[in-house]
Amino acid sequence: MKREMLAYTTDDITTLIVTVRGKRVILDRDLAALYGVPTFRFNEAVKRNRNRFPEDFMFQLTGDEAACLTSQIAMSKSRRGGRRTLPYAFTEHGTVMAANILRSPKAIQMSVFVVRAFIRMRQMLVEQRGLARKLAALEEELTARLDVHETAINEILGQIRRLLSSPPEPQPPKRRIGFLVEEPHVPYKSSKGFKKQKRQ
Repeated sequence: MKREMLAYTTDDITTLIVTVRGKRVILDRDLAALYGVPTFRFNEAVKRNRNRFPEDFMFQLTGDEAACLTSQIAMSKSRRGGRRTLPYAFTEHGTVMAANILRSPKAIQMSVFVVRAFIRMRQMLVEQRGLARKLAALEEELTARLDVHETAINEILGQIRRLLSSPPEPQPPKRRIGFLVEEPHVPYKSSKGFKKQKRQ
């Protein structure tokens, strides 16, 4: 018995826990294997004690739910010798109740591992939520810092754009050197003609 118990660990059982209708459950075939009985014998025992399994302890999957799980995990299909009934899903309380109705030493001992697996699953979810909150806070802080840097960078770029787009300053007029008097152009006569006029 102890050797059989050592074949399972809490982590191994945790991989058998799936989510259906927002609840963490173990399917009947996996629970039957853990408790050491065939699936059909397991379900017969459950049906004989149906009043011990309210909806929050156990429920039967719909066709769509079974098909969805079939695509995700290695569940046998209804054809080619597989099961012809829809599987049952057991919550944490349902697994303990199933162990009690089986009344076998192995089922009672394995139920402890199953409950621990559910507890471990809850702890993992809490840790993930805590990590998700920390990551969200870190992302918000980094975003705020980036916004500050982005604002500063945009301001610098704006100043550079303004400098590049401003019109050039007008150049001062060039100063002339010396004294310049502008006079109208007067034609001058030759010196010979000037002397002739003087003699007359």
